[in-house]
Amino acid sequence: KAHSQWSRDCAISDPLALGGGRGRAESHSNTKKLLFLLLLPSAWLLLAEQRLFSLFLSAEAVFSHCKTEHQFDVSDVIQKHGLDFYGYIKLINFARLKRPTAAYLSSLSSPLPWEGEEYLKPELEDDLLLQFDIEDLCEPVKVLPSNGLSDTMVLLEQLKHAEQRARAAEAALARAQDDLQKMKQFAQDFVMSADVRSGPPCSAIAELQEDEDGVYFSSYGHYSIHEEMLKDKVRTESYRDFIYQNPHIFKDKVVLDVGCGTGILSMFAARAGAKKVIGVDQSEIIYQAMDIIRLNKLEKIITLVKGRIEEVDLPLEKVDVIISEWMGYFLLFESMLDSVIYAKDKYLAEGGSVYPDLCTISLVAVGDMNKHVDKLLFWEDVYGFDMSCMKKAVIPEAVVEVLDPNTLISTASVIKHIDCNTASTPDLEFSSDFTLSITMSTQCTAIAGYFDVFFEKNCHNKVLFSTGPQCTKTHWKQTIFLLEKPIPVEAGEALRGKVTVRKNRRDPRSLCISLCVRDTQHTYSLQ
Repeated sequence: KAHSQWSRDCAISDPLALGGGRGRAESHSNTKKLLFLLLLPSAWLLLAEQRLFSLFLSAEAVFSHCKTEHQFDVSDVIQKHGLDFYGYIKLINFARLKRPTAAYLSSLSSPLPWEGEEYLKPELEDDLLLQFDIEDLCEPVKVLPSNGLSDTMVLLEQLKHAEQRARAAEAALARAQDDLQKMKQFAQDFVMSADVRSGPPCSAIAELQEDEDGVYFSSYGHYSIHEEMLKDKVRTESYRDFIYQNPHIFKDKVVLDVGCGTGILSMFAARAGAKKVIGVDQSEIIYQAMDIIRLNKLEKIITLVKGRIEEVDLPLEKVDVIISEWMGYFLLFESMLDSVIYAKDKYLAEGGSVYPDLCTISLVAVGDMNKHVDKLLFWEDVYGFDMSCMKKAVIPEAVVEVLDPNTLISTASVIKHIDCNTASTPDLEFSSDFTLSITMSTQCTAIAGYFDVFFEKNCHNKVLFSTGPQCTKTHWKQTIFLLEKPIPVEAGEALRGKVTVRKNRRDPRSLCISLCVRDTQHTYSLQ
């Protein structure tokens, strides 16, 4: 196959016309594979002009020919650049593909033109040069004493050569480690991007089977998570104030509470004058909610239905108002808004409203070297052991915690507006450019996200609350995206970037979030 390719390239009628002719070459091929000298254009042109095909019985013969006839020593290049086995493979494939001059190859310095991964692909099928052990080219030089040369000088010369070999080996090891890290990062980014790139249809939540969604709903079956939410005064009092201060929205209306939990919003609506309230929840907590409704003598107004909103049959075809506390970390985590949108599209009467009606997601820059050290540099020395490889597992995972407002180093930038009365599920996956106005000269160690919630439509008394770091703490806290390498920033600078938010293909209640800042891509999961 390679013979015929060479023949076509050089227009040689008999590419094996060397020595004893075709028969002799075929005899050799039966006993030993032959190597083709394609490394240098000078050799290639010489062979083409002579209409001969040079055959070599070993890699050593090829390298010897290169050294004696073309003043090119492969071993010099290997030692000069500290090439390891992979570097040698790239060199051979580069030479075969590009056919550089000997002078060009000998004059190169870093970065080397064959460092790309594409040069790992063989240019020739079954290329024996790629099977050659480069250690055979790099044997230490034996320095023999001559007249007047002392044993000390011999040892010094040998030591010098050994040091050169050691430096070359260290350089090769460093490059190999760097290549390995790049491969790991590539694999990680590929998996993460695959989760996003091949993402589910936006109706994925509605299409989940009960056994697939069991973990999510079971997490809301225990009282503790409801206790935490009810004790979150910012959350619960905002809903209460909106409902009690705007009774005209609920008076004599039919209300649907999506994901009712313990029934607190249903009871607020009933107390505000709703004619009928239907609460829907799939988690086991709904049985306690039924007891709570009876304890408060609201069972004539409130009806609770166990099941997923996408699957249940409601006692009424249409409702006037939909209320829900659907927000997750970074607003969209858990994808419960998908269910609210489903309920809106199916059950909301014309002229009806969904509350809360408006939400925004914002980003802000963070400068907290102490936290950066605690989260990342910690792994470099753990009780005297290097665990720095763990950083690659830590960085891609978004952190949910309360930020110290004193660590904020920029103004906030809104990256997403959601109108719950008009939104569709495709709107919940998006990309957005952002600009953060830096307020102090320091190191940016993270980007943080939070959300704001508004009750405004038809409201006489508008209500809003924020989960931002400068406001009263909520159970949603803030979502922090650590940067592996802090970014130096100056006061007054505009730090620009792009954020992409997608559902995770494998788990549509989780999020894949990518941030591009200063031309560097960072990929995170929130799960």
